[in-house]
Amino acid sequence: MADLLVAYLEQMGVDYVFGVPGGAIEPLYDAIARNLRKGGNLSHIVARHEAGAAFMADGYARETGKIGVCVATSGPGATNMLTAVATAYGNGVPMLVISGQPALPSFGKHTLQESSCTGIDVLGMFRHCTRYNSLISHPMQLEWKLITALQHATRSPAGPVHLSVPVDVFRAPSNVRAPSYDMNSLLQPAALIDDAGIERLRALLARARNVVVLVGSGCGESIHSILQFATLKGATFVTTPDAKGLVSPQHPLYRGVFGFGGHATAEAALRDPSVDLIVAAGTSMGEWNTGGWCDSLLNNRLVHIDESEEHLARTPMARLHLRGSLGLVFDRLVSHIQRENPQDDQATAHRRAMRELSFKAWRTSDMLEAPHAYFSDAAPIKPQRLMKELGDLFPPTTRFLADAGNSIAWAAHYLQPQDRRMGERRNADGERARDLGKRRSTGGWLRLTSHFAPMGWAIGAAIGTAAGNPDVPVVCITGDGSMLMSGQELSVAVAEQQCVIFVILNDRALGMVKHGQRLGGAEQIGYELPATDFAALSRALGGRGHTIRSAKDMQALDIKGICNYPGPTLLDVYIDPEEVPPMGSRLRVLMDDGQ
Repeated sequence: MADLLVAYLEQMGVDYVFGVPGGAIEPLYDAIARNLRKGGNLSHIVARHEAGAAFMADGYARETGKIGVCVATSGPGATNMLTAVATAYGNGVPMLVISGQPALPSFGKHTLQESSCTGIDVLGMFRHCTRYNSLISHPMQLEWKLITALQHATRSPAGPVHLSVPVDVFRAPSNVRAPSYDMNSLLQPAALIDDAGIERLRALLARARNVVVLVGSGCGESIHSILQFATLKGATFVTTPDAKGLVSPQHPLYRGVFGFGGHATAEAALRDPSVDLIVAAGTSMGEWNTGGWCDSLLNNRLVHIDESEEHLARTPMARLHLRGSLGLVFDRLVSHIQRENPQDDQATAHRRAMRELSFKAWRTSDMLEAPHAYFSDAAPIKPQRLMKELGDLFPPTTRFLADAGNSIAWAAHYLQPQDRRMGERRNADGERARDLGKRRSTGGWLRLTSHFAPMGWAIGAAIGTAAGNPDVPVVCITGDGSMLMSGQELSVAVAEQQCVIFVILNDRALGMVKHGQRLGGAEQIGYELPATDFAALSRALGGRGHTIRSAKDMQALDIKGICNYPGPTLLDVYIDPEEVPPMGSRLRVLMDDGQ
């Protein structure tokens, strides 16, 4: 039966299975090996910890748009993945999680690493952080339970699914020699569209003189249409922290990030009393992407568009809820604008609008909380200046991943690489122009994890990103605390010869804890970390390492050589430990007594 599972993954175009081998999962690895000998494309990457494997599957899914697959043996192998699976659940990342089990006849006999309902019940643990969760108790169940799981993983709201497979079921012969179903056809997204809802939205937009668009992380596949709509409508737009990477920081209509690590200019755009409508698309409306449930967003000017009923349920105050495919909704809105201006084709209208906007362009530094630090030459380097150097030095194709804690705050606020995406050109007939320059990935140039936000996510996810797209540099921005927690995964990048650049914000502290305690008037306790030479640690693991203390040290790096090196490079960056990250919205929530 393990061969049938591998055949389905091959059919879906999955390139890698991320995991750690063990006795109960060994038949699956055997099937992968047999498939490789036959010329198959599905391979495996061995993580150093099962949580790292699931983080890698998360990063792979975000980069490729395919389902991420992670596997672990029974017992502790499965429980080690829990935090990472919960992270994918909280962030809507499609993932197939396979855990092994001892043979069915041994259930209840205190078998080594048993994790069935008669042992340490792994199914019970995964129940609340997966979209589908089942034990395969007979070989005839595997195919249809696999199909059901994959459908749950990829339907809105997307997320991880878990199948626990006993070793004897994996070894059982299959009566089905090839997949019975075409999964690529079966998993095609539903073309949801609410015609009546779109008409109500058009009427609201027709009466609105000033519109602000809030772009959420679910807008990856539709971002070009959304930006074109904003341009043609003359609507300013802001992004949630996890959607910043979908847009160009240099777009003249962009007013910054709203939410954790965000910009005052974004909140000002939403609070502007002249704004008639706030159109929020593809956002879950949690703490991090609403500025701690800020009333500048959550009011009756809000129109909430999303495919997920769960997300729409969090905005009862909205003037209009519209459920459906974001791409179809904004395509309809753009087409309607075209019909209102029949003398212009889409390309002409877009060029004219962008020319008009170019006269209103403003500097991206205008939205920054501390522009003086952004341009500072001080040593140790200001973290704000480090973000500037990262944006300036690395090529436009770079994928940046920011880890939980201060790394997210600094990147969400200050990282401003050059990006060409200003909207979408269309031909005179309204069809998308060929070779628009759309990226294969819908994850954007910056990825982070909000909601359930564990330290160390970006370390594994960066490796998964590089596995999904080996042709671009991947930069992992992480803290010294996260590196001490999950830094062993750098060894995977060594083994796989991946171009991953690990940027360590070294301040000898759990930075968010330290600054949060200071700002909140709490006791200063439990945040200090020992001095660690991470560049030496990288070299010990087989990677390369550089110590950075100033902007000049950054500029002296051979970035082209680093981006072409077949292996990881670690930058151990000694940042100014007294610089306070932009974390005001988080502090407001922590200080709120709930009244």
